[in-house]
Amino acid sequence: MGEDRSRSRDKERSRSRDGGRKDSRSPSPKKNRSEDYGVDTMKITDDDAAFILGKGGRTKEKISKVSGAEIELFERDLILEIRGSKMVRRRAKKYCKGVMDQRTGPVSVTQDDDDDDLTMISVPQEAVGFVTGRAGNFLRTIEEEWNTLMFFCEVDGSRGRGKDYEKLAIFGTVRDSDCALAMAKWVYDFGDGKADGRAEMKNLLGGKGANLAEMASIGLPVPPGFTLTTEVCTHFYQNDCQYPKELEQQVEKALNLVETRTGRKFGDSINPLLVSVRSGARASMPGMMDTVLNLGLNDITVEALAKKSGDRRFAFDSYRRFVQMYSDVVLGIEINHFEKHLERAKEKRGVKQDCELLPEDLEKLVKSYKAVVQLELGEEFPEDPKAQLWGAVGAVFNSWMNQRAKTYRALHDIPEWWGTAVNVQAMVFGNMGNDCATGVAFTRDPSTGKNEFYGEFLVNAQGEDVVAGIRTPQELTIRARQSHGSDLPSLEEVMPNIFRELLSVRSQLETHYKDMQDIEFTIQQGKLYMLQTRNGKRTAPAALQIAVDMAKEGLITKSQALLSLKPDLIDQLLHPTLDPKAKKEIIAKGLPASPGAAGGKVVFSADEAVRRCKDGEKVILVRIETSPDDIHGLHAAEGVLTTRGGMTSHAAVVARGMGRPCVAGAGSITVDYAAAKLSVGSVTVTEGQILTIDGSTGEVMVGEVPTVPPQLSGSFGTIMQWADEVRDMKVRANAETPADARQAKEFGAEGIGLVRTEHMFFEGQRIVAMRQMILATDEADRRQALDKLLVMQREDITELFRIMDGNPVTVRLLDPPLHEFIPHTEAEMALVAKAAGVPLDRVRRRAAELQEANPMLGHRGCRLAITYPEICEMQARAIFEAAAEVGRSSKKLPVAEVMVPLVATVEELKLLKGVIEKTADAVKKEQGITFTYKIGTMIELPRAALQAGRLAEMAEFFSFGTNDLTQTTYGLSRDDAGSFLPEYKAKGIVEHDPFVSLDPEGVGELITMAVQRGRSTRPEMKMGICGEHGGDPASIEVCEKIGLDYVSCSPFRVPVARLAAAQSALKTKGEQTKQSSTKATKPRVQNFGPW
Repeated sequence: MGEDRSRSRDKERSRSRDGGRKDSRSPSPKKNRSEDYGVDTMKITDDDAAFILGKGGRTKEKISKVSGAEIELFERDLILEIRGSKMVRRRAKKYCKGVMDQRTGPVSVTQDDDDDDLTMISVPQEAVGFVTGRAGNFLRTIEEEWNTLMFFCEVDGSRGRGKDYEKLAIFGTVRDSDCALAMAKWVYDFGDGKADGRAEMKNLLGGKGANLAEMASIGLPVPPGFTLTTEVCTHFYQNDCQYPKELEQQVEKALNLVETRTGRKFGDSINPLLVSVRSGARASMPGMMDTVLNLGLNDITVEALAKKSGDRRFAFDSYRRFVQMYSDVVLGIEINHFEKHLERAKEKRGVKQDCELLPEDLEKLVKSYKAVVQLELGEEFPEDPKAQLWGAVGAVFNSWMNQRAKTYRALHDIPEWWGTAVNVQAMVFGNMGNDCATGVAFTRDPSTGKNEFYGEFLVNAQGEDVVAGIRTPQELTIRARQSHGSDLPSLEEVMPNIFRELLSVRSQLETHYKDMQDIEFTIQQGKLYMLQTRNGKRTAPAALQIAVDMAKEGLITKSQALLSLKPDLIDQLLHPTLDPKAKKEIIAKGLPASPGAAGGKVVFSADEAVRRCKDGEKVILVRIETSPDDIHGLHAAEGVLTTRGGMTSHAAVVARGMGRPCVAGAGSITVDYAAAKLSVGSVTVTEGQILTIDGSTGEVMVGEVPTVPPQLSGSFGTIMQWADEVRDMKVRANAETPADARQAKEFGAEGIGLVRTEHMFFEGQRIVAMRQMILATDEADRRQALDKLLVMQREDITELFRIMDGNPVTVRLLDPPLHEFIPHTEAEMALVAKAAGVPLDRVRRRAAELQEANPMLGHRGCRLAITYPEICEMQARAIFEAAAEVGRSSKKLPVAEVMVPLVATVEELKLLKGVIEKTADAVKKEQGITFTYKIGTMIELPRAALQAGRLAEMAEFFSFGTNDLTQTTYGLSRDDAGSFLPEYKAKGIVEHDPFVSLDPEGVGELITMAVQRGRSTRPEMKMGICGEHGGDPASIEVCEKIGLDYVSCSPFRVPVARLAAAQSALKTKGEQTKQSSTKATKPRVQNFGPW
């Protein structure tokens, strides 16, 4: 902060404490200030401020209960200041940051250089009205509950509601009685070329609601409606499923506006308005939550609809759909109760399709459906449209906590507290006749990324018919129809004018959003309506191809292309494909819904897939069609095969998102669930038999077909090249075997950051020699075993040096937790006794002597080498003899880095460094050749991090072993924490598993301290991490901020780390993906509806 800001704050504080404000109120007293009392700052957005400082202070009250900090608001951007001890401020910041991240994405927290007693969070001026409104409840609650001081100052001039906020904001309370107080806004309107919201507000409006608002603003034909925000959902679950008191009034007002815009009235007996009620979380969760269509129909409005549309069949088809859907979603009646009546009606009429039923059949079905409700619930189906609306809204909010939504959130790491929005929108109908249709489209091919319009539609249908797979959908384009061999006409042929309009919308959306879009549309009596757009889910190959193509087309920059990709998508590129030379017995072919090849035992239920997966079996889930209830089975299976559905069916969309191969719509296959078998022609496959599917071609094969590794080239190579151009951190690999080292180098590793030498001895005769060394009772026996290990070690390290070809190879000295190597069975002990030439009883006794109560903190790492220096000597000799051998024959000299593990004191490192240097000198003299090497240490204990400045006097590099550093910082065993960490995550104690993503506040702070202290001693010191965190994108971002030189990870994570390192560098430099403009344009369609 600059001097002017500091002086202004001081002035404001002085004035407030002198009673210079109207109706002044003394702040809460400061109690129990500790010596570490101080201040931190956080920058927040307008939405953050609205959320934290509004709604009667409920959020702030919650913060107060978990913290105890003093809070102030400052600066014309709005700065939130948090006062208190370090512990208090840390808790407060963490909670505030979590709440604000929910709203607008990550926020920054800074320390005020001019006031070390101050924490600040910056809030843009648009939020001032919200922050200072509602009588300052938010700020007052913090003062009272946290024992804090809260200031809101330095806001000059009149803004927002025309008030001078210097008068209103001192100590965060509004004192002018004539001030127009802000009221919580729970509902946002859209339609008629206008919208309250915008695309950037997806945290508040959900993805669907934000994009509906955006499409309306840019003039696309969007049926009018309104969105109940995610904050309503949060309030709903925090207040015993009760709505905010202002909500009903705001919904009524928004509904009236929809009536005005459509010219219809909700529940009217002449011109009724019907609406849809849909969920819309900030993250796309296809099929996980509930939807209700045609809401507002009853025995009166259905007659009005029939008369107004001139189509009695359409009206009652809409009515029977509504009764069935509402009964399922809201009333909780099993859908099969209604399906039985539908099948009976079709059988009686002698037809196969729903659309072939006559109006009188549908009228009877509605009565039958209502009778089901009466029988199941003992009450009549609700006729009041308003009651229907609130029932549907409640059902959508309740569906946020249904089991399939919980499972999906767990699989995709979506926080429970995000909540969902609810979108209420005027209905448009794709089932009014043959000039109507409904469809789903992607602006580019989501499987390959090709710049081709891609999608499906159905004539005379409603939206759920397309994704449910009940009818075979038609292609959008002639090209796609011909490619898939379909006889059904495309939209391009059936409705050419609508198709051209849809092409125009496709171009407009891509240009606007700068990304491939997944859109839903309805055609009602020859008129196009847009119901949704969102960034489309895509396969990993498609994601890379789209990013590269859009950058080359000039839609986005290279930096934006890199930032648009999720690093973990790269993992999906590593899926195997079928060996083109292998023999294949193809029994059927469906649609290539999600690429990749997979084989496994056939199962016919999601539960069976999970059960067999837990037993270690690979399975292929075979279903007629999948539903959201199959989500756990889709995750467990290697691949998915369905006999119904298209490229946008539930199975296809979910499988693509999970990176699972999927073949959909294999209609020649007959599935018999009862007999647990599938049949095609003369071939029958029963449960447990092997089946292979190819999601890239749609082929289904009997038996297991060999696969080949993926070929990484094309767009992958381009993305990796762009990533390498911008990233600052190097990426190394953890590798012990030549195969791993070669794979790592192919993936772009710039060296080996961790050779775990003990891992070289787990197999065959090697583990016998290793056990012989560990169980030896004297130096002579130990050296006998070490001589055997020396040969093995030298050969392996020589090969690693050759493969890395001049790139650094960091070899960690032996760090075997003894329990991993001690023989446990009589047979294992006998092998060791025989190899060592000693009695079996002696091996038994020695094994018993070496048992430890806590082996992870026991006799391992440098402690083992200090106890038995000959071990360190053998390993150093193996490394240096390998370096000498490779140095003679290679153009590039090997770069050997010797790493001492588990160091806690300088004296440990000093002693072992002497042994290593002495061995190096001996090898140079014996070999008659010089070589270079470095000696460093692994920082994996908190004491080592604290002593980093002194350790740097001895060490030439640091490598942070974040697995053990996390264990010793938290006092957790990684192997045992899995039994309770899920509960910690569920209760909000930890946000992420600290063994998966690096803990920035605890472990990260120790690393930061070690880096600063180490470089104060040795300024140019190289530092990196070598735990599994090195391949985790979130952890890599922490490493970038800390200033590490490299990360090291498993070979197959190297491409992920390269991209994540590039993204971290771009974020550090201030690069961000370009936000779409929200400037409204002239609406393309001025009037709503054809009636």
